[in-house]
Amino acid sequence: MTIDLRYVEDYLCDLALNKVGPIIKTKAGTQSEYDLKTGSRQVDIVTAIDKQVEKLIWDSLKDEFPNFKFVGEEGYIKDVTKITNEPTFIVDPIDGTTNFVHDFPFSCTSMGLTINKVPVVGVIFNPHLNLLISSSKGNGVRVNGEEHDFKSKIQSMGPLIINKSIVALQPGSAREGNNFKTKMKTYENLLSADGGFVHGFRNLGSSAMSLAYIALGYLDSYWDGGCYSWDVCAGWCILNETGGRIVGANPNEWDIPVDNRTYFAVRGTPDSTKKDQEKYIEDFWNNVGGVLKYD
Repeated sequence: MTIDLRYVEDYLCDLALNKVGPIIKTKAGTQSEYDLKTGSRQVDIVTAIDKQVEKLIWDSLKDEFPNFKFVGEEGYIKDVTKITNEPTFIVDPIDGTTNFVHDFPFSCTSMGLTINKVPVVGVIFNPHLNLLISSSKGNGVRVNGEEHDFKSKIQSMGPLIINKSIVALQPGSAREGNNFKTKMKTYENLLSADGGFVHGFRNLGSSAMSLAYIALGYLDSYWDGGCYSWDVCAGWCILNETGGRIVGANPNEWDIPVDNRTYFAVRGTPDSTKKDQEKYIEDFWNNVGGVLKYD
């Protein structure tokens, strides 16, 4: 089966712009009632709008692409939902739900497609900023429908060096245990004058927006654990098209699957041999204060 990836990209863009985006924009800040998805000591939340938007997306995709599989955040069942080699839409209806609840303008819809478990289409739309970023494998990246000159942007940013970089970091929903301690120690190491001494870190509260901002050249990297495939799938494809790379959050995890649960995303570099990129990854890993493990 031959799949026209650019057609899929355009379809997802239309769906994001005309059906999903307006709901996110008008309902942000209106959801005072919500559920805790993962327990009373965690802050991962879900609203009725998350479920409504996921159903809207799934119904639309099922009509247009009836033979494709679908994995969505709200329909996920642990140890049951699996990503196979078949064409699979992997969707986060609203990424940045905490932002959405608090009306902080960094919530978005994130829709990706994998084939053989590899992200090949990605669409991220933040209606608050009117920012649509899309890509498909081999077709580059578009911002609000216009081709994005990522090569010039990367050239202007210069070499990728850890103590000259801005890193996206997020504490996540779980605020206890070894993973939380590992994150806090890593943050300390990265910020310390005796450690990575990065210029600074930014918490956008959205994995999809963090990956999009790396692809656009606003951030240098993003390190996190506890994410799921729907958090990163769309952004992974977009980042790949700009020469960026995603590896594991733990040292020496060079090749990871889309559902790895820990991720370290790095922007493209002017260095065509990727030596700058690889050195940055290794230097960053030297600051990781433990091992992130997720069930």
